[in-house]
Amino acid sequence: MFAYIVRRMLQSVIVLLVVGLVAFSMFRFVGDPIDNMLGQERTQADIDRLRAELGLDQPFPVQYYKFLKNAVQGNFGVSYRQGRPVSTIIAERAPATLELAFVSGFLAITMGIALGVFTAIRRQGIAANVIMTVSLIGVSLPTFLIGILLIYIFSVELDLLPSFGRGETVMIGNWSTGFLTTSGLKALILPAITLGLYQMTLIMRLVRSEMLEVLRADYVRFARARGLSDRVINFRHALKNTMVPVITITGLQLGSIIAFAIITETVFQWPGVGLLFINAIQFVDIPVMAAYLMLISVMFVSINLIVDLLYYAIDPRLRVDARAT
Repeated sequence: MFAYIVRRMLQSVIVLLVVGLVAFSMFRFVGDPIDNMLGQERTQADIDRLRAELGLDQPFPVQYYKFLKNAVQGNFGVSYRQGRPVSTIIAERAPATLELAFVSGFLAITMGIALGVFTAIRRQGIAANVIMTVSLIGVSLPTFLIGILLIYIFSVELDLLPSFGRGETVMIGNWSTGFLTTSGLKALILPAITLGLYQMTLIMRLVRSEMLEVLRADYVRFARARGLSDRVINFRHALKNTMVPVITITGLQLGSIIAFAIITETVFQWPGVGLLFINAIQFVDIPVMAAYLMLISVMFVSINLIVDLLYYAIDPRLRVDARAT
């Protein structure tokens, strides 16, 4: 087990280095931040001075090395646009994105597993067929269009929920939360549904497919022959074995919720790190873009590592193979 964890950690470090190199290389083609930081009357001397202050006159390997060295220490530099430390800016925006991702992920997992099990057990029923038909909406429609439709129905026509913003927030230490205010909870509903709908339908259809396959297995037939109740068979035997492949997909989808919150935050003007990244692209704010992509990479690698360890703990076949080797 220890050797497995060490091997996965080394692989994760290599992945982070490669992702950081690719992302940092791409920023050289986004544009020149000097154009946005200096006015129309800038001189060549002003351009050279600012380029030297930002370290943009140094070779690419030197810039990348300094970026990694500072990133390990939690220092992502200073925003070209705001003139403030990037770590401070991200810390201010992170609570909004994390709360949105938490609610979306919770809805996607709970509703996805529950509906997947229901449609597998009652696969011939009318309700199951209706759910499977409606689930095609979450799979086929793009996220931004779902958000616009929800805004039109619940904000424009029915005037029940706000169409943008985070609502009122309460500070708990350095953490700003909207869970403790009515307007904050209302503002969270539409973005959470928009962000989690695709993940929910994906998990639901995966759980249904795996559940149907498990219910056809020989040991399930043997359990029925022994006289076990459907409740015990479905939830103690079938569901447990269904969750082994579902855990991998679910873990990656949780990472996708945070990574792809950019679209949802843009549609609803949600003040999170996704919207911060979009604004950084417009102003060629390289430190903010680099910090965002590195943090997303760390999050994906961490989730993938946790999923692998859970998979190792749940599936006894992996432990047997490890002992054999």
